[in-house]
Amino acid sequence: MKLLFNRVFDGVDEMYALAEKTLNETVAELGEAAPLVMPNTGYLLANHLAYLSKKINTLGDLKAAFPEVKAWMPHNQRLDDVFKSGFGTFLAAEVIEACKYVKNPEPYGGEYHGHLSDAEVRELGVPLVTGDLPGFVVIIGPAPSDEEAVELIKGYQSRAIFVFLIGGIIDQAKRMKLNMGFPVRVVPVGPDIWCVTHIISFVNRAAMIFGAVQPGDREELDDYTFRRIRAFVNAFDPVTDIVVGCGAGAIAMGFPVITNDTKDMWKVPKSLIIQENSRDFIETSLEARDIKIKVTKIDIPVAFSTAFEGEIIRRNDMQVDMDGSRLDCFELVRTRDAKEIEDHSIELIGPDIDTVEPGGRMAVGYIVEVAGKNMQSDFESVFERRFHNFLNCVEGVMHTGQRDLIRIRVSKTAFEAGFRARHIGEVLYAKVKGDYESVVDKCQVKIYTIPEELKTLRAEANTVYDARDARLQSLTDESVPVFYNCILCQSFSPAHVCVVTPERLGLCGAVSWLDAKATNELDPNGPCQVVTKERVIDENIGIWEDVNESVQQASHGSLQQVTLYSIMQDPMTSCGCFECICGIEPMSNGVVIVNREHTGMTPLGMTFSEMASMTGGGVQTPGFMGHGKHFIASKKFMKADGGSVRIVWMPKALKDLVGPRLNKTAQELYGVENFSAMIADETVAEDVETLAVFLEEQGHPALSLEPLL
Repeated sequence: MKLLFNRVFDGVDEMYALAEKTLNETVAELGEAAPLVMPNTGYLLANHLAYLSKKINTLGDLKAAFPEVKAWMPHNQRLDDVFKSGFGTFLAAEVIEACKYVKNPEPYGGEYHGHLSDAEVRELGVPLVTGDLPGFVVIIGPAPSDEEAVELIKGYQSRAIFVFLIGGIIDQAKRMKLNMGFPVRVVPVGPDIWCVTHIISFVNRAAMIFGAVQPGDREELDDYTFRRIRAFVNAFDPVTDIVVGCGAGAIAMGFPVITNDTKDMWKVPKSLIIQENSRDFIETSLEARDIKIKVTKIDIPVAFSTAFEGEIIRRNDMQVDMDGSRLDCFELVRTRDAKEIEDHSIELIGPDIDTVEPGGRMAVGYIVEVAGKNMQSDFESVFERRFHNFLNCVEGVMHTGQRDLIRIRVSKTAFEAGFRARHIGEVLYAKVKGDYESVVDKCQVKIYTIPEELKTLRAEANTVYDARDARLQSLTDESVPVFYNCILCQSFSPAHVCVVTPERLGLCGAVSWLDAKATNELDPNGPCQVVTKERVIDENIGIWEDVNESVQQASHGSLQQVTLYSIMQDPMTSCGCFECICGIEPMSNGVVIVNREHTGMTPLGMTFSEMASMTGGGVQTPGFMGHGKHFIASKKFMKADGGSVRIVWMPKALKDLVGPRLNKTAQELYGVENFSAMIADETVAEDVETLAVFLEEQGHPALSLEPLL
């Protein structure tokens, strides 16, 4: 019988030997000057950066740092040394994977996911912050059977747990034709155990992005991963020594390992757990990580889980397309008197989905009518915005857009399982009643599919939308008595606080002032709290004494002062969830804005990921700030620093999105006509020299403003 500690050390030695061989062969083939950068990240080799505090740019840098990897692999029979050796295993694994990427930027050719980009780290981080994802699991296979493999994966999916797969379980999922990929939150990372380094890289980048943990601070890294990231490992029998070595590192990070392998294993409560019946992995794992799942029971014939929110339904897989861009479609919430509503009434007015030819289109509109003694009309639009999330949680259903520009696709698989139009109503009823039980006492849903009626109903719905918009446009920071803060992201970024105002939405783009107001009224002890604005210090730059006091309290003393209208003086912090980043460009006397969807270079010589690495983590970075897309056209955007006419560059897709509203703001405030045409994008400039020429040709107003620096 081999001691468990010795199994760890043998596994560590095996990983180290493979890393050494791989590195030497790669250096011999490509030379030490070969550039070594993982794609779409500003954190280079994140594990080396996190544990060794070293930026690795070339194979030569990797080779020079390699002796330190060995130093992370002590073989003393002490618990701390066992854990440290586990971290050394991750470093050695990163060497192996990095050598693959230096040879080929796409070493897995789409068959496996491999490296996670910074954008994916943030995309995954946001639902972990909000609790839509209670945690994630790393499954190391294969399972005893293909059927059990899929049962386990779908069991975690149904509980909204993100799933990473390594090894033979991926082949099992493929044989069972399981839908996999980042959008459906089941990621086949790679075929070998050393691919686990990509998951550890995600974790360490999350700590640096959201938690502002400094590279090299192992104590803070361990504390962050243990307290903030709710993850665990499932490892099927037989567990090899090299997997045991990786398991030691996982346990050190606070991630329990659950296995059905009993050979040379110790039962360590809350850390290494032997569960001989692998069909009980899920419940054992959730209990080990103290994850409580609120199961939503909805009367529909397919699964319902946040795991399906990113599911894409292609045309060939589509049974029906309800397309609001071509047909009369809409979604609307209306407040009614209680006596007008029959609770849980789902009424279909018109033909059902099964009357449409496979792959065809049909029109649909639905009105969700609610009543409750605490219900307010301000909540209606908040509910409507959640419909997108609710319907995307249905397996085999894809929802995009809002209001009268919705689009709903139902897959052939969901249709064959029995999904019909009334099930849309079942989902909306269950979620509105369940999520808003404090204000909704009764709810009914009417679903319309008769084209002639939909034309009239859509026009009536637009009068409601227009009235709401008019009210929203009348709301200014000056016209409301209070602001709100939002600390939802503190589960990942402990020092970050958003101050949400009518003219500055949350940097994630998902929390407007009305949303924050509704959230506070629906849950007075929740993440959005009232912020008074009675003791003004400087209204032009956006400083209030009571706002500062609120920020100090909400950030636990990490922040002392924040300005709401300046990028240069005490700007609002960023957690890493931001839709966009704005940064100063000194040569043009302006600012560059880039959204997270844009993967190319900016005139600042940095990508979104590289800009994000210096902007997130809940710290104030004068000259840079994260923000929502719709803040760009706000009259309060950089008000104290010259305003929106400072914008000199943004990606074309973003410019097309915000251009009309931005033009209106620039005309009203600064008398500049068609301002968006003066803003450069990637089609005309990606460097400062070309940018300067374009701005001169356009006569851009930023060139004549007071210097930013």
